[in-house]
Amino acid sequence: MATHSRHGRVKRFLAVMVLVAVLLLGFFWQRTLDFADRPLQLDQREHVLLIEPGDGFNAVLGKIRLAGVVQGKDLEWKALARTMRVADRLQVGEYALSSALSPRTLLTRLGKGEVIQRKFTIVEGWNFRDLRAALLADPLLEHQIGKLSDVEIMARLDRKGGHPEGRFLPETYVYTRGSGELAILDRAAQAMEKALADAWAGRAKGLPLQSAEEMLTLASIVEKETGLASERPLIAGVFLRRLSLGMRLQTDPTVIYGMGSAYAGNIRKSDLETDTPYNTYTRTGLPPTPIAMPGKAALQAVAAPADGGALYFVASGNGRHYFSANLAEHNAAVRKYQMKR
Repeated sequence: MATHSRHGRVKRFLAVMVLVAVLLLGFFWQRTLDFADRPLQLDQREHVLLIEPGDGFNAVLGKIRLAGVVQGKDLEWKALARTMRVADRLQVGEYALSSALSPRTLLTRLGKGEVIQRKFTIVEGWNFRDLRAALLADPLLEHQIGKLSDVEIMARLDRKGGHPEGRFLPETYVYTRGSGELAILDRAAQAMEKALADAWAGRAKGLPLQSAEEMLTLASIVEKETGLASERPLIAGVFLRRLSLGMRLQTDPTVIYGMGSAYAGNIRKSDLETDTPYNTYTRTGLPPTPIAMPGKAALQAVAAPADGGALYFVASGNGRHYFSANLAEHNAAVRKYQMKR
């Protein structure tokens, strides 16, 4: 009888303990659910969470804490991560932490690899030296080309023997932390090849250009001569008419490019008279390579130049130019706008 009574008390005790455990577990789980969907308690700045190779969830949670996130107990974070099946599949990379996120949305991003997208912009009119310097100055890229020559870079891009000038399309390229410079250059080179092929395929009839390479070279000159979209087709028209007539292009940007590091900010008369492969005052036709990175607008301007009879232009102020059909009119414009007579 006593034994039966003791067994009954044990069963009741165990039942009570199970009920308490269930209640505690339910309470804990409800707290976890509440914590999971509350916004992170951070200031308005965007914080960056960097997950590196080998980081386990404990290390990542430590970095979340260092970023200023104090809400939630570690046990709640771990329980949520395990429930979401994220704890063992964290993706390496940079993640944005902000008060717009909840623990659940943050862990979802960590599991899916929704990393911060960085941007690198190639500016219209840059030459390859400018591009190399900008890549080197970006601290989030893996630097690969610092000790490589231009020839070696083109070989790494599977474009052995190609001249790098003008070969990379000015655009903004998205990348993630740790991407290499060569990857961006390869994407930019492919983008330029497509843009050039499209412009060449859609070119107007009768252009005095023998190849897409010549179109690229002329577009680079147009790019350097004006930053105004409305003027690009006009300037392209001037140069194309000059080529048709066998006239020299006589454009300062090619002279400057040919001078290289000797250019100190001003072109002297002696510079215009010093013959180089890029001096279009001393040589007829196009220079041997592009002189800069032309954008799509410059390519399209050469493909579809403006009609007219202008053979000359001179800067008239505010980035604009005055166009003339004959030398007498051009000389008068030079006196008016350049010599202020």
